[in-house]
Amino acid sequence: MNVFDRYAPFIQSYIYSNEWQNLRAVQVAAGEAIFGSDDHVLLCASTASGKTEAAFFPILTLFAEDMPASVGALYICPLKALINDQFGRLNDLCAEANIPVWHWHGDVSQSHKNKLLKNPSGILQITPESLEALLMKKHAYLGKLFHDLRFVIIDEVHSMMRGDRGGQTLCLIERLSKLANVNPRRIGLSATLGDPQTVGEYLATGTGRKTFVPNIVGVPVKWRISMEHFFVQQENATDAGDSAEALPALSQPSDEAPAYADPGFAYVYNHTRDRKCLVFVNSREECEAVTTTLRGYCESNHEPDRFLIHHGNLSASYRETAESVMKDEEQLQTTITTSTLELGIDIGRLERAFQIDAPFTVSSFLQRLGRTGRRDMPPEMWFVIREDMPHARAMLPETIPWKLLQGIALIQLYLEERWVEPPNLNRLPFSLLYHQTMSTLVSCGELTPAALASRVLTLKSFHRITQEDYKVLLRHLIETGHIQRTEEGGLIVGLAGERQVNSFKFYAVFQESEEYTVRCGSQELGTLVMPPPAGEKIAIAGHVWVVEEVDHKRKLVYCELVKGKVPAYFGMCPGDINTKVLQRMKQVLSEERSYPYLMKNAAVRLLHARNTALHSFLTREPLIHLGGQMWCLLPWLGSYAFLAMERFLKIKCANRLGLTGLDSCRPYYMQFTMKATKEEFYKVLQEEINKDFDALELVYEREVPVFEKYDEFLPAELVRKGFAYGILDLEGMKNCILSWSV
Repeated sequence: MNVFDRYAPFIQSYIYSNEWQNLRAVQVAAGEAIFGSDDHVLLCASTASGKTEAAFFPILTLFAEDMPASVGALYICPLKALINDQFGRLNDLCAEANIPVWHWHGDVSQSHKNKLLKNPSGILQITPESLEALLMKKHAYLGKLFHDLRFVIIDEVHSMMRGDRGGQTLCLIERLSKLANVNPRRIGLSATLGDPQTVGEYLATGTGRKTFVPNIVGVPVKWRISMEHFFVQQENATDAGDSAEALPALSQPSDEAPAYADPGFAYVYNHTRDRKCLVFVNSREECEAVTTTLRGYCESNHEPDRFLIHHGNLSASYRETAESVMKDEEQLQTTITTSTLELGIDIGRLERAFQIDAPFTVSSFLQRLGRTGRRDMPPEMWFVIREDMPHARAMLPETIPWKLLQGIALIQLYLEERWVEPPNLNRLPFSLLYHQTMSTLVSCGELTPAALASRVLTLKSFHRITQEDYKVLLRHLIETGHIQRTEEGGLIVGLAGERQVNSFKFYAVFQESEEYTVRCGSQELGTLVMPPPAGEKIAIAGHVWVVEEVDHKRKLVYCELVKGKVPAYFGMCPGDINTKVLQRMKQVLSEERSYPYLMKNAAVRLLHARNTALHSFLTREPLIHLGGQMWCLLPWLGSYAFLAMERFLKIKCANRLGLTGLDSCRPYYMQFTMKATKEEFYKVLQEEINKDFDALELVYEREVPVFEKYDEFLPAELVRKGFAYGILDLEGMKNCILSWSV
């Protein structure tokens, strides 16, 4: 029997009513795996390939044949908006079969949640943070809710494998399974996952099952990609090469509309007219700046505003408005966004996506490209690389178009090797260990130290953490009042711990800055970090506002709408780039081949950069003499190997080399002054790297490198250890130095 024939009649009717001609490859593979085995399943297929339906069609068929006596399937998703989107689609599908669909997150009404608690059944859609709250606050309900749980679907697996949030999700699944005495099958969904076999093994650990990872061969898809380059300081908007249309004449100069346009933004402005598009940027600050500029162009040209904005610091009303407008096929508007629209929220048919500069990862590039090309249209992305014009006396490395090289490298790595960044599953997540320790105590109440360790240390995410490390943590938490020892010798949450676990922010493990809510009258605009004093201007929601009052006690900012342009600030937003991307960037600079997606300006800029590299030996050896005692090192290493290299030079080599004033442009190059010769530099580095030293020696004296959300509550020795062994890529740095010739 084929997969379609195995589906329940209401699933077959749904397929017929939607006029599907046949099942997609991922749906066939998922059906065969779920119907034909008891294994976990990891489905890796492109965006909009039908992964969600692929997982749910066989699961719903099995439920229709044998309805679970509790919640039967738990769908865990990183975004509330994606849950809301899937909730509507699943409701329509399940209504005919009388399979309830529930959703549970911060924006869901308590009455809806209470109905689930009274009648646990069907499918529950939830975020990791809400599942954490459920385990902490509804411990007594867990058996009733999940005693017949058969499946856990983890959507967007790749996004949860980037840090503590993925570890938290797996901890929650393990804890829930033990508390409800169930062993559900795990179904992982991802469009962009590096090394799926390793992730599959990680997904299955401790369950007694294997993970089946089907090799899904989809229909070949051609991309439509272009990449253009612009210097920001350009005398007029029309001097942008043949590939960019001239910007319509602006009105008289003003604060909002300068006498000349930014040529890169002008390019976006012209090529989004009468189209529905997304414009991706790499930070919330840039999102605000681009939106404000493009809206200024509309106003200056007496056009209606056609630009929306979407990022994590905006209020829900602003984000949902953008999502609603983008779904409307009649409205041809463009949304400027960060990674918040990178995942699979349905926002209708998009003609193209723009990318300002290059994203940090191949995974992010593929996700963003995949937002377009739906409904039989080819995926289409236009890269807009912007660069400050190097001044006449700029040092050599400042004349290289790093973002242009990065964009090319990301594209080529996937085209040539189908390579995507593998997840880092060998960190030392002490911050998450604190979080899960406190959450377990809230959920279970008083536990002996041995019982607490048995519940927490056995979770897969903590496989590298020793019992001795855990003892150090518990002693510290008792000393600082986060945990309290009872007269009977048990452990409970202490007074300092109560202040943390009683906040709704505790449910999340990702880093948050101290945020203020911004309001104009009754309207909530969003949140920002470090508000300026009254009378100053702020940028949020794509507009400029003047601050009327800052209530520091209640974390509120009251403001009024004004005109103008100011930079926004929401906190640091670092990017993590893999070493393989840097190595491919080096190859881009040294090879002679052309790339068909480069537009005129980009091709010319790359040619100039290659010429510079050729004459300066930039790609032939890592150390470049800039004149006098000034040197430049280009190690072509990813973010954390580069960071290890910086520290190695300063701590291990600086005195012997007479090296001072090290200044980094991570992860591309570092400049410094040095008294030693080039030969002495290589000799000293190889001598020092061959010495037997520990990664902890690359942590500065008395440094406590707080890196994750709850690091501040950890003993200093664990913070230092987690940074040295879990963050710094010592092995990558060592291999790099050993490859250099003396």
